[in-house]
Amino acid sequence: MVVQTSFAAKLDTLQIYSAAMRKTSQCLVVTPDDYQPSGAPYPVLYLLHGWSGNYAGWLAEAPQLKKHADEYRMIIVCPDGGYDSWYLDSPVDTSVRYETYIAREVVSFIDYYYHTIDEPSGRAIAGLSMGGHGAVTLAIKYPETFGAAGSMAGGLDLRPWKRNDWDLKGVLGDPSENWENWVNASAVNLASRLKDKNLPLIIDCGLDDFFLEANREMHRVLLEMDYPHEYTERPGGHNGDYWGNAIDYQVLFFYKFFEKTLKKGLD
Repeated sequence: MVVQTSFAAKLDTLQIYSAAMRKTSQCLVVTPDDYQPSGAPYPVLYLLHGWSGNYAGWLAEAPQLKKHADEYRMIIVCPDGGYDSWYLDSPVDTSVRYETYIAREVVSFIDYYYHTIDEPSGRAIAGLSMGGHGAVTLAIKYPETFGAAGSMAGGLDLRPWKRNDWDLKGVLGDPSENWENWVNASAVNLASRLKDKNLPLIIDCGLDDFFLEANREMHRVLLEMDYPHEYTERPGGHNGDYWGNAIDYQVLFFYKFFEKTLKKGLD
């Protein structure tokens, strides 16, 4: 573990082994300045990077996360999701098991080595682009793990991109032969699982983003379900300027979620 201090928050760069993929990946953890391994445990926000990114991307584009960790007294975890995994357990490539890695292996590691609230009321997950898709799908699939989720400029529907060069074929298979994989993997098609569930959701997208229509479709589906959620469109494209700003609103959303659930637990 390499530890470096910047401002008041502390940054830990970890090596986390994945038994599912038989390899080790790096992970960045931001702990607040008042972090203590005893006393009241800390809520955790998991932040997923986008396509072609890595574990260090979030802090590079949103350095204010260190300040947020201090102000909101939360641990922020930035795991590595691979270059183009879409945070899936691939049905066509057994070496891609990032769903299992993030939702089970990373969370278990963080809960073991840090003083966390080890239940859904103390865990939220969010991400940008590919990571927005990953955060929403993982939260829907693992309600016993994550209590709230958010997407910034998320690719919430994979089906329109069968001709794109993001190597979705490598994860989901050739769409002409494996179309069901593409349908089943898309976040928008998992929304129906939220019926009778209580997963706080925050979704936003830029008006000039190529994922805007997919976000609008997710919003439409949730409205038809009468499922409560926060949805915002604001000026911006698919770039670091957009999600470097959007993260401030999402962190506040999760802070309020943590405060509400923790207060309920004390009542």
